[in-house]
Amino acid sequence: MTNALTKPASAIGGRAEPVVFERDLTVLANDPVNGEYMRLVLEAPRQMLELCRAGQFFNLLCPALGGETPYLRRPMSIYGFYPEKGELHFLYKVTGAGTRGLSRLSPGGSLNVMGPLGQGFRIEDDWQRLVLVARGVGLATLAPLALEARRLGRHLTAICSARHPDVLMSIDYFRELGATIVPVTDVDGTSAIPHLETLIEEMVAGEGVDAFYTCGSNRLLTLLQKIGKRHDIPGEIALEQQMACGLGMCHCCVRPFRKGDKTVQLRVCREGPVFDIQEAMPW
Repeated sequence: MTNALTKPASAIGGRAEPVVFERDLTVLANDPVNGEYMRLVLEAPRQMLELCRAGQFFNLLCPALGGETPYLRRPMSIYGFYPEKGELHFLYKVTGAGTRGLSRLSPGGSLNVMGPLGQGFRIEDDWQRLVLVARGVGLATLAPLALEARRLGRHLTAICSARHPDVLMSIDYFRELGATIVPVTDVDGTSAIPHLETLIEEMVAGEGVDAFYTCGSNRLLTLLQKIGKRHDIPGEIALEQQMACGLGMCHCCVRPFRKGDKTVQLRVCREGPVFDIQEAMPW
């Protein structure tokens, strides 16, 4: 299929209506990156890739496998998008019927995708020193942010957390993009919240931090909210949520957010998945 679900370029809340593609893309590679995660590389048209932004996602129509037939599409964060190469990358862990189907895709095969969807990360003009803190596959969502930081000439520190050094994600990728890497793990205790708080406070007191970014983890959200309030440092979080349509029609992914002194209900797929870090509510 080569459908483009186009809408008039009208402004809604100060933002233009997105153009969403539904296409069958050719698989270029689908290989393990460590003992837990795989990287899927699809051939994609430049027109689609130039619309992608860090923090957005695609809804993937996972293939049936061994009698399992995933009914709903699976939302998956963009791991990388490269208009110059015509490549769209995803990083995933095999956990259920949908990702088991993805894991059997071979080069030359086809996968139907819908996207790009949702609101991505922003980097304001005065945000020069950026710190991202993420764990596990959350680093996949934040990986394109490193690419954008390099393009804009910003300094990025990536605090990468995992249970064990063998499953630390995207270390080499962040390093290649010029980021300062701070690996922390459960096995040596460096990923514990008290240690992370001390580490980040030292960064704030040293060269300074202009913005925080994180993804998915409740404890990391709570920590960065506390430090952000303490030092008046803004930030953004990409939230994970169960979704059905991915377009905002079904309201399956609604969750509460703080807006001033009120609590409002917003759709993660439509108003997000990236939100102001202080407006997100711990779960």
